[in-house]
Amino acid sequence: MTISFSRLIGLLLLCLLLVFAFLLPLIHHGDPLEQDLLQMLHAPSGGNLLGFDHLGRDMLPRLSAALRLSLGLAALCVMSALLAGVLAGVCSALYGGWLDRLLSMFGDMCLALPGLLLVLLLAAIAPDSPGMLWLGISLVLWVEFFRVTRATLRPIVHAPGMQASKLLGFPAFYRFRRHLWPALAPVLTPLTLFSFSSAIMAVSALGFISVGVRPPTPELGLMMTELLPFAWEAPWLLMQPVIALFLLLISLNLLMKKESK
Repeated sequence: MTISFSRLIGLLLLCLLLVFAFLLPLIHHGDPLEQDLLQMLHAPSGGNLLGFDHLGRDMLPRLSAALRLSLGLAALCVMSALLAGVLAGVCSALYGGWLDRLLSMFGDMCLALPGLLLVLLLAAIAPDSPGMLWLGISLVLWVEFFRVTRATLRPIVHAPGMQASKLLGFPAFYRFRRHLWPALAPVLTPLTLFSFSSAIMAVSALGFISVGVRPPTPELGLMMTELLPFAWEAPWLLMQPVIALFLLLISLNLLMKKESK
């Protein structure tokens, strides 16, 4: 199996960001919350590669911690939405009837409000709660997994091969692995990458308006808000979370890109 050049670039970019986020603490033991007011807005140098922010905090461990938070929270949201959406879609396609109508109604209810507004409403119930942030983003994302799974599997459920396996008494897991999963896997891969990208954008957008994550927690969107007043005085500081978010999103988009024929 060959991999296209764009996907290779996206994979390398994503691996570099993962190494920076998760392996840097093993090499650099700086504290992302430690302040040294004498180093405020200090430019990058040989000893401090990314400089210091407006409160004298080392930007290298802060940017690494912000990437870990964004990647970890987005991954948790996507995995929750994937499991819930696929399970609901499989049940809806297999059994239909009232269960299909109930799950479809619940999906329509989740889409009745814009995704950001739904997350804001949940965050207002329990302010400064990462759990509500996770719940809100997961509720927004699971509907796509449910609908794609349901639409993909409904024709296969009534196919002759699936009906023959059922009549022969093969267990449900075998029927899923033999008939349903081969059709579902190619569809879920790009959808998962797209949802991961959407979750990262949602976490950063909510952090930018100080929802869910509050200072001094390092988070990409929150760091942009904190450093925006110093954009003219120290532009290299604001550009760091912006470039990190850009590289993260572009790597995921390159992984989703289809190879041109």
